Amino acid sequence: MLFKQMVDSPLGEITLLSDENDLRGLWFTDQQNFGAQYDLQAAETASSEPILAAETWLTGYFAGERPDPTLVPLAPEVTPYRLLVLHELRRIPYGTVVTYQTLAQRVAAATHRLNVSPRAIGGAVGHNPISLLIPCHRVVGATGDLTGYAGGLARKQALLELEGVTLSASRQKVAFA
Repeated sequence: MLFKQMVDSPLGEITLLSDENDLRGLWFTDQQNFGAQYDLQAAETASSEPILAAETWLTGYFAGERPDPTLVPLAPEVTPYRLLVLHELRRIPYGTVVTYQTLAQRVAAATHRLNVSPRAIGGAVGHNPISLLIPCHRVVGATGDLTGYAGGLARKQALLELEGVTLSASRQKVAFA
């Protein structure tokens, strides 16, 4: 059985989806790829342990704390390739960014491939079903440009600023230190 709950955040309404054991989805209600492959109408509007854990995490995160994302049990339903990409996303530390190219190199190393396309990485990142907890907002273009966030670039910028990433207001670029 699937459970869903809507919660308010400073950046808009968020929909949480879980089963009895794991969080399956976390989406801004108006983002691209909302709901992934799930029939959210069939999910029971109720809380669950994973949803409560996610709500606690979100409260701390938006309060400027650094809550531990491993305290929320996650089980994204994605292809094996996308699961590798999501694993690498979870390794990006709070307050830092990586480029799609760097992420592609990390996935290539993890899979022992010679080359992984940053474009393929972008597709996997864009279909992340558990945003924020799996921090796809921490991936930027090759020169630091804010690109490709399913929740919108204004949200991506706000999330990075919340984490203390320095942004250049004139070009919406990340200043690499």
